[in-house]
Amino acid sequence: MSLINYSSREINCKIVYYGPGLCGKTTNIQHVYNKVAPETKGKLITLATEMDRTLFFDFLPLELGTVKGFKTRFHLYTVPGQVYYDASRKLILRGVDGLVFVADSQSSRYDANIESLYNLHENLEDYKLKLEEIPFVLQYNKRDMPDVITVEELEQELNPEQYPSVEAVAVQGTGVFDTLKAVAKGVLARLSQN
Repeated sequence: MSLINYSSREINCKIVYYGPGLCGKTTNIQHVYNKVAPETKGKLITLATEMDRTLFFDFLPLELGTVKGFKTRFHLYTVPGQVYYDASRKLILRGVDGLVFVADSQSSRYDANIESLYNLHENLEDYKLKLEEIPFVLQYNKRDMPDVITVEELEQELNPEQYPSVEAVAVQGTGVFDTLKAVAKGVLARLSQN
């Protein structure tokens, strides 16, 4: 649910990056942070454990233009990938305007992708939301790894509804902005309708 501040003529939208542990959610946000102009971004907040995994979230306010005279700010969050942080995952989804599911393309992570996507559906249900009601993009990350699942197999298992999807190598920046643009476009289209 976008927050509209009429006095400052600003719309704040929340985009959440969801997926299994170590799939590249934080890498996506760090790449965006490093590449966008300083005047368009806020501070990047990362909370991590000693193992360098995101414990709670990354948050990056990002200005991407105007909608009907309102400045639009996108707040990018990631959820922790570890299953035992499910309460945090659920909390971060509150008020979501757009979702990116980052799937790890490695065959050894196939089950983790399915489990995480199932968990996303469960957590959305707690807010009485369905995936088809929210702008949603799948990112097939780590396409540069030696033992990857084909995009066709990933699409068949993770994306039978044929949501927009992007191939990516987040550590190189490949597909990162394409993913963000796709979800932002969906969020802006939804805002324009309301």
